[in-house]
Amino acid sequence: MKKYIQFIFITLALLTGLWSCDYLDIVPDEVATEEDAFATKKAAEGFLYSCYSYIPNPRQGAGSLDWFTGDEVVTAFEHEVFAQFPKGNYTATDPVISYWNTLFSGIKQCYRLINNVDKTPGLEKSLIEDYKAQADFLIAYYHFLLLKNYGPIILVKEEPSLNTPPEKFLGRSPYDECVKWIAEKFDDSATRLPATRKNDQMGLATSVAAKAIKSRMLLYAASPLFNGNTMFSDFKNPDGTLLINTTFDATKWLSAKNAAKDAIDAAEAIGCRLYQPTDATDASLPEPADPTQRALRFTLVDKTSKESVWIDARDEGFYSLQNKSRPYYANASWNGICPTLAMLDRFYTKNGLPIDEDPAFNYEGRFTPTAFAAGDINGEGQTQVMNLNREPRYYAWVSFQGGYYECQGKYEQSTNQWAYAPKNRRGINGMKVLTQFMRNQSCGIHQRSNNYSPGGFLNKKGVSPACNSGVGNGYVKYPWPVVRLAELYLNYAEACVETGDLEEAKIYLNKIRERAGIPTVESAWGSIGVSLTKEKLRQIVRQERMIELYLEHQNFWDMRRWLLADRYFNVVPEGNNIMTDNFDEFCMRTVLDGRKVPGGNAPNIVRKFVAPRNYLLPIPYSETQKNKNLVQNPGY
Repeated sequence: MKKYIQFIFITLALLTGLWSCDYLDIVPDEVATEEDAFATKKAAEGFLYSCYSYIPNPRQGAGSLDWFTGDEVVTAFEHEVFAQFPKGNYTATDPVISYWNTLFSGIKQCYRLINNVDKTPGLEKSLIEDYKAQADFLIAYYHFLLLKNYGPIILVKEEPSLNTPPEKFLGRSPYDECVKWIAEKFDDSATRLPATRKNDQMGLATSVAAKAIKSRMLLYAASPLFNGNTMFSDFKNPDGTLLINTTFDATKWLSAKNAAKDAIDAAEAIGCRLYQPTDATDASLPEPADPTQRALRFTLVDKTSKESVWIDARDEGFYSLQNKSRPYYANASWNGICPTLAMLDRFYTKNGLPIDEDPAFNYEGRFTPTAFAAGDINGEGQTQVMNLNREPRYYAWVSFQGGYYECQGKYEQSTNQWAYAPKNRRGINGMKVLTQFMRNQSCGIHQRSNNYSPGGFLNKKGVSPACNSGVGNGYVKYPWPVVRLAELYLNYAEACVETGDLEEAKIYLNKIRERAGIPTVESAWGSIGVSLTKEKLRQIVRQERMIELYLEHQNFWDMRRWLLADRYFNVVPEGNNIMTDNFDEFCMRTVLDGRKVPGGNAPNIVRKFVAPRNYLLPIPYSETQKNKNLVQNPGY
């Protein structure tokens, strides 16, 4: 069928990596029937690749469900599709972004492969078994994605029949039953998949990827949203079956702990490790020059990173993270992804402590105007107290008033590309630029109604220092880590805390902190006389996760599973006053709700989260009308 050819085209980038695009020869000229899809070895390979095409692209900037939609950033792109989610503007009749039908279609496609690939003439038995194992992995993965979005789901345990009468349509299975079945599916595929893939197959399923995603799923299942949450006490199937168990089960945390350690052991056995300063060896990109900041900045963007456990190699596209984050250049980079004050406050001080716990940090006066000392590697001139004496991740991933942005750009005086003017170039070979955010400064709003930083900061995470505004597409292609080892360490640390294994939790927290260039948890909190109890370590591991996995598709889900989303996602973002050219006025703490400020009106950003409704996403209304056994999520 022609749709298979379309699927294959969609998945080419995913499966070929970023180094090759010569996979078009795998696509048959025409696939007229189901039998033709397995008529040759190349046709079968193409059908396998089509099974991957249903995975949502994590870097589809304007349409990503969970990338810019938590409380980590506020953007100048509130008109785009993704922005309906933090505003709460989605319903069952208009879900805005919905994966329900797509993921179930992917499951059906995988079962078709399993039931037909044996017919392929000349296809080696080893490949047949590998294709089936990959399809089983994808069936588990698609069920997990559905579970993450919608809670309890329909379990599709075999290829659906087109002749099923409506009264026989399946209803939703209880959440714990879903988790058990999916976990078993991951376990089974892991025994049949290779641990690694080479070169252009690096985006395909592996046993290590299966263990890693299982780890993530069991962490979610053990968390407060799904473990003892009484808000779902009336969430039942038509026959009265309770869909989410409201009784807390401590053994779920033990399962999460064991799964995380299993995934870590499997990942380390194939050579996965945290990215280090010695890995960032590209001499053509000398900035950031500080070794710790350099490792942190290159962790995601270095194609050769050994920290990635499973990747998605599809291109992010012109209108995504890198071009939207960099200092302004007309029609090339849009200066518009700004960390919120909530996110900025999460980064530690240089002493490895929260800014409101470190007695050496002026937390209440963090908006106060100040200046960098001469020779400070992190900035120059006027800035604010909040930008001094912070941890290396702050400087590696955030650009602020008087700070630097490691990137390149062409300067054209006639078009006012201010950020890349010679007077703003700094660092080795001029490979970073000075960033300033007052109205008429290099990264300011000027008179634009778009393409500006709403709060006076810019994101640098995931932006390669090789990006070059005004030259070609500007952004740099690299594979996105769907899972990296740091996440597995944090999964394990969190589960260790919840199971009372506090010493083990500290070991894995400290692995992350050591790479980040900050003191151990014992040293940091010991310096202020704070005891590391279970409750305190829970707070620490959550904050560590929010920092380390900033802008990696975690915040949207973590705040939900911790039952904190109604507290944090229902708050209007805050930042600086970007409407003025007076520095004291710029340093005013500003709620971005459209209020009048010196110089004009602040950006008007709407945020709304309603509990319990928004803790789960809505099943499309049309699906609940077709299937009377399918109950809608609470509140929709």
